[in-house]
Amino acid sequence: MNLWETMTGSDLTREWKAFEVRAEALPDGHRAAWEQIKAHLFPYSDFTGRNLVPILDNALGLLEETAADGQDIHDVLGDDIAGFCAALAGGKGSRNHRDRWREQLNRNVARKLGRLGG
Repeated sequence: MNLWETMTGSDLTREWKAFEVRAEALPDGHRAAWEQIKAHLFPYSDFTGRNLVPILDNALGLLEETAADGQDIHDVLGDDIAGFCAALAGGKGSRNHRDRWREQLNRNVARKLGRLGG
């Protein structure tokens, strides 16, 4: 990855297209699970989404392997796909973008109040 790809995000576009091509080959149930996994992982993304690429790659690899083995998606992931995604992203209670923004806002407010009060 070079600087230009990083700045423009073309490397991410290429990765997403590759993920979608791989997902197209999945059976319907696995493809539906893939869509849910993507939706549940987005809150754990950083600004660019670059931190999700390895996580999504591994999740898609799991779906591909289980589809190749003929396993039912519910036997693999169960009914709690949101919990599965939380575990992938760092476990229950892991910080997401909302938590980071809240902390940043609290720091900024505290700094402003400190200046006003001091």
